[in-house]
Amino acid sequence: MKAKRTGNEEPSILDVVALLTDSPAKGLARGQVGTIAKLLGEGALLLEFSDDSGRAYAITTCQPAELLVLHYAPEAVAG
Repeated sequence: MKAKRTGNEEPSILDVVALLTDSPAKGLARGQVGTIAKLLGEGALLLEFSDDSGRAYAITTCQPAELLVLHYAPEAVAG
């Protein structure tokens, strides 16, 4: 089980993320959901985008600022 996050951490491997902007060169649109597959150097992240059958249709690199980490469980919001 992952440690509880406060929302201030950098994205980590296996986080589920959504793109914040369109990326036409990569064939990806704002809001598409992917998984962080690997942490690369200089803050870059390797992402995998898969269809409902689990088949990858895109593998690309992004920077954390291009992503929104999605949460599937209630978390406390820092006030």
